[in-house]
Amino acid sequence: MTLTELKYIVAVARQKHFGHAAEACFVAQPTLSVAIKKLEDELGVTIFERGGTEVSTTPLGAQIVAQAERVLEQTAVIKELAKQNKDPLSGPFRLGIIYTIGPYLLPGLVKTMIAKVPQMPLILQENFTVKLMELLRQGELDAAIMALPLPDQGMMVQPLYDEPFVVAMPKDHPWAERASVSAEELKTETMLLLGSGHCFRDQVLEVCPEMARFSTASDGIARTFEGSSLETIRHMVASGIGITVLPMASVPDLHAKDSMLRYVPFSNRAPDRRVVIAWRKSFTRHAAIDAIRQAVLSCELPGVTMLDEIAVAQ
Repeated sequence: MTLTELKYIVAVARQKHFGHAAEACFVAQPTLSVAIKKLEDELGVTIFERGGTEVSTTPLGAQIVAQAERVLEQTAVIKELAKQNKDPLSGPFRLGIIYTIGPYLLPGLVKTMIAKVPQMPLILQENFTVKLMELLRQGELDAAIMALPLPDQGMMVQPLYDEPFVVAMPKDHPWAERASVSAEELKTETMLLLGSGHCFRDQVLEVCPEMARFSTASDGIARTFEGSSLETIRHMVASGIGITVLPMASVPDLHAKDSMLRYVPFSNRAPDRRVVIAWRKSFTRHAAIDAIRQAVLSCELPGVTMLDEIAVAQ
């Protein structure tokens, strides 16, 4: 039995597919399949039920996978313990960040980290929340910056800032000169949303649940299009295709009049999201986490409310 084999069975259990698990582990599918079969033969049990389009875990296999996850986490603890006698601010730090935060936070964050902690270079990875959580559990990332709510529990989480949303529209839109727009009004518009997998899409759908369905009814969303990134959607809005909802930090100038876009706040209390940094409870480089957090708090993000709260377990 090897740690690699344990990593493989955990990946298959999460992906429910041998091919996808092999991609996640950066190995060929035959390599992964042979290793798992070898482990099953060694243990004399069947961990996975094969057949159909989705791989399922046997009842005993589920217990084995759960134990394998604990073993892999403890292995990461051993590696961290070996670093404890070293400077926690020395050496690379693997930081994940979701797509809808990275482009707006990272330039200032990286610049600050280079200036204040040059001995701790950041190794950055942008991805979806679900994937970042998986990489955290596997010890492939040290921490990740994401937005609440997180898909599962078991992490230490510390708030960074609250970020309100704003409505973006073409400069010639009838609402362009308004002081505010209500969430209820959005359902009469052609909306541009991020595609499935982006947590910001889900947060926008909470603001206006009607966007979740494609409807041609007079009281529903006229049309809905999906984009791959906020910047793609921003350009589509500028071309007059529709309107969208953006996080405030992505807005260069809320009151700009010389661009193709206009940004209008929500009326009443604006919907928002809480951005946090998350890490494994077993991670020991607490000074590194604090250095990143302090760097975030020093960044100039328009319209956000920086938070100074203690870490809590999720």
